[in-house]
Amino acid sequence: MITITGLSKSFQTPYGKVDALKNINLEIKQGDIFGVIGFSGAGKSTLIRCLNRLEEPDSGIIRIGEHEITSLNKSQLREVRKRIGMIFQHFNLFDSKTVFGNVAFPLEVAGLSKRQIKNRVEQLLELVELTDKTNAYPAQLSGGQKQRVGIARALANNPEVLLSDEATSALDPKTTYAILELLRNINRKLNLTIVLITHEMDVLRRICNNVAVIEDGEITEMGPVQELFLNPRTDTTRLFVQSDQDLQLNNYSI
Repeated sequence: MITITGLSKSFQTPYGKVDALKNINLEIKQGDIFGVIGFSGAGKSTLIRCLNRLEEPDSGIIRIGEHEITSLNKSQLREVRKRIGMIFQHFNLFDSKTVFGNVAFPLEVAGLSKRQIKNRVEQLLELVELTDKTNAYPAQLSGGQKQRVGIARALANNPEVLLSDEATSALDPKTTYAILELLRNINRKLNLTIVLITHEMDVLRRICNNVAVIEDGEITEMGPVQELFLNPRTDTTRLFVQSDQDLQLNNYSI
């Protein structure tokens, strides 16, 4: 479904060139929930933003389904992006629009009729369990509710892929688990491929099937989540696993 070959991306800073991604090679199957984990600055957010070319790669090939993303012109890319939903850590909602207006926005841009928009928004709000918040504004919502609106908006155009960039990092644990369960249900109902960026092993354990560990712009380990927990092969992965075990022990003690 998603194939990444030889992907590299660098940035120029006042202190010189920074190689954010270095020759990334990755395959993600249709319908998978695939996690990418790494510490701050490892390159994971740059990777997910390259998938829909919010960041322009320096080199390499990205293919999603039948589309070679890296070869599309601007017009073609706009059309393909409709099939790639994205949810963000800080929600990115329009404060001046209601819940209905936020979810309807991409449908309005796509040129759907008012009736089509109304029907689709109602379906999506039922899916994310927010039918009672249709006319509320973001300021009236909890963090979890805001993220549900973000998810509904990301699903508006029936995407084939959902990209999640630290979507639960700003949420408390209870709300995080509820959002992860929602994403799992969406994956099952829609057979939607989800790529999930995180720095939390608990998130991987709860929702992901497969995972790639990224460090200093390179993938250092990749495979099924269970294998990662049982047999970590790199120091970075061992540190993640140990930190998660310590957290689980502390939670149990409390």
